[in-house]
Amino acid sequence: MAKSEVFEKEKSKLTHIFKDVEESKRKLVEGLIDDAAFLKAENFDLKLLLQETGMIQIHPSQRHLQKPTEAARQYLKNVNSYAVIIKTLNGVLAKGMIEDDDDLSEFE
Repeated sequence: MAKSEVFEKEKSKLTHIFKDVEESKRKLVEGLIDDAAFLKAENFDLKLLLQETGMIQIHPSQRHLQKPTEAARQYLKNVNSYAVIIKTLNGVLAKGMIEDDDDLSEFE
């Protein structure tokens, strides 16, 4: 799968999740959805590279000397950023659900 396909798949998935959310909130999170899709696609490529190279470099003669690769560092940064974005998006969804529940409770 190409990076652009991963981007479009993730963007489509997140957009679908937010399809029933109030329009103003949907507009508010459009950028976060794009950022999440971008990070997912970037990590797709990084993950393929890391499968070949591994996440750490081991010194050839002194095996106790190790250091993470730059790709591994970036992958972990991206994962953390992606997690924060998804948590934020989930918070927007949860807030919408709580408000919907509150509206229904008035009629009981």
